Amino acid sequence: MGISKKNLKKLVFRTATAGIVLFSLIALSACGSSSSKTKEKAASNTVIIGTTDKIITIDPAGSYDNGSFAVENNVYAFLFNFPYGSTDPEPDVAASTGTFSADGTEYTVKVKDGLKFANGHDLTASDVAFSFQRVVTIGANGKDLGNGPSSLLSDMESVKATDDQTVVFKLKTANNVLWEQILCTPAAPIVDEQVFSADSLTPDTDIVKANAFSGPLKIDSYSINDSVSYSRNKQYQGIYGKAKSSNYQVKYYADASNMKLDIQNNDIDVAFRSLTATDISDLKKKDNVKVYEGPGGELRFMVFNFAIQPYGTATDTPDTAKALAVRKAVANLIDREEIAKNVYKGTYSPAYSYVPSSFEGYTAVLEKEYGDGNGGPSLDKAKAVLEEAGIKTPINITIQYNGDHYGSSSPDEYAAIKQQLEDSGLFKVSIAQTEWSVFSKDRVITDDSNGSYPIYQLGWFPDFSDADNYLNPFFGEESYIHNGYSSQNVVDLLKAEVSDTDKTSRISKLESVQEAVAADLPTIPLLEGKQIAVAGKDVKGVSKTLDASFKFRYGAISK
Repeated sequence: MGISKKNLKKLVFRTATAGIVLFSLIALSACGSSSSKTKEKAASNTVIIGTTDKIITIDPAGSYDNGSFAVENNVYAFLFNFPYGSTDPEPDVAASTGTFSADGTEYTVKVKDGLKFANGHDLTASDVAFSFQRVVTIGANGKDLGNGPSSLLSDMESVKATDDQTVVFKLKTANNVLWEQILCTPAAPIVDEQVFSADSLTPDTDIVKANAFSGPLKIDSYSINDSVSYSRNKQYQGIYGKAKSSNYQVKYYADASNMKLDIQNNDIDVAFRSLTATDISDLKKKDNVKVYEGPGGELRFMVFNFAIQPYGTATDTPDTAKALAVRKAVANLIDREEIAKNVYKGTYSPAYSYVPSSFEGYTAVLEKEYGDGNGGPSLDKAKAVLEEAGIKTPINITIQYNGDHYGSSSPDEYAAIKQQLEDSGLFKVSIAQTEWSVFSKDRVITDDSNGSYPIYQLGWFPDFSDADNYLNPFFGEESYIHNGYSSQNVVDLLKAEVSDTDKTSRISKLESVQEAVAADLPTIPLLEGKQIAVAGKDVKGVSKTLDASFKFRYGAISK
């Protein structure tokens, strides 16, 4: 049958329309394929890092813990920072090394010209001075809730910007040999004075919304202790240069066992802090991951609250001599070797002082003074010290610990301590675990509280590689631990060593500090450990950042 002109036109129109639809479908299909490839490429450029550490806040004035600083170290610049593989500070925001005044009490540093925050605001000397002053102000008025790093700035009398590029620090100690290192610590991130409050903490959500970042990376999305996504900060002009990958994501785990499964299945690229010793041992046998070990520096210890420990100042039976006897008895009974071997499978070693054994100035004061004199426990010495003080046994004590910040082996660690103390017959021990966000606030003595825990767990990861950093933050004039301990002798020794430019003389003073603190026992060091990270075989740069600066910089890592 023939086709009329009218029907022919309809057919042509339908055919053309079908062609357009078919072309559109092909185009959409191509776009979908392109989008898929873009997503795959973005995923391949995103390094995923797992951790069990917890964030308190990303406002530097309100946090002094590894979980918070892991974020801050990557999103804020510093006047000085540590090059990869070095413990010698070099200029980051600073234009050059600073200079001391003739009398050594003023330190002047120039800031690079033309710097900006990620949000486009100018970064000048005024922001630098503001950043340091607010840490001190917020710490002094108690609004840091006892978790801020203001103790690191105890030697700073004042700070001011004399022009857009010049900052002058007035110091209490002449020629402070540690000052440039302190300018690399958690007290020293440079923040945007147009965003941050001068006298109270700024909420994390406000910081992220304002894009108030000065470091190598900026935060794109933020869900505290769940997931944080980062990308390169194109405004950064500091020591680390352009991040090796365009995007990073940090995933937070409540349970280290889940992190272990994800790294062994390559569902994440890097696991850093804190896998159990058993997990690390198992992962060393896997072909698709590599275990990296960095220089040691971590300390684990118990803290005594001088107000509410047995016979503490705020108890019904306050007695300074008896309180010290209790602390000494505990120190005589602890078997560090057993904990290191059975709980941590050799990934930690016994700690016999307040400074790790690899640091200059270390002296094994606890090994000599307590236990059997060779690192082991002594029941006889524990009994003797309690009998001399007239203390009836068993003594009831409560020890609080945390498993989500100091690793999932913490319950085993404190179960072992409980067993050791109770086996002596001298103590009846209760142990309890508290989530970190609560633990970190309730542990401290404040103007309104004597703290909640008579004895509790803490750990320490250094701010810089010097023995002072294990002493001043704990026992100096402005103690971070806030446990009620103070010693003018210790404070005076610490002030003296900071200004001592003679190495031999300074080491002698550091040893004297350890001896004085060991006699008082405000804390009992237990273990020291290495830095350990696990990464997929296609991941690069982990060993580069796992150095003695103890700063884990995401920007070094790529795949």
